[in-house]
Amino acid sequence: MLDYRKLKVWQKAHEFALEIYKISSAFPQNEIYGLVSQMKRAAVSIPSNISEGCGRLGNGELKQFLSVSMGSANEIEYQLFLACDLGYVSQNDYKRLNSDIKEIRKMLGGYIKKINKS
Repeated sequence: MLDYRKLKVWQKAHEFALEIYKISSAFPQNEIYGLVSQMKRAAVSIPSNISEGCGRLGNGELKQFLSVSMGSANEIEYQLFLACDLGYVSQNDYKRLNSDIKEIRKMLGGYIKKINKS
């Protein structure tokens, strides 16, 4: 079993989830059960699936959970774009968070490749 807290990708994903919680707290009240809820779930799914995969017995299962994390990263990337277009997220925050999620996706892809080679 791997200690997921030592993985840089998990650390980055955890920080990203915290940022999504902070930024979405300023969204309109009518989005609390819509976009806010979806964004929080997608953001939390990334580090959650990394940690769950690290608790599994084999690399195949770890790879599967990393793949789910990648899907959630793609999902939140769109949701950020939508939130920006709706005026809920500033251009500066969008650029920063979009850069963060792209880095997380790149890190996940690299980790998946590493697993494929082992």
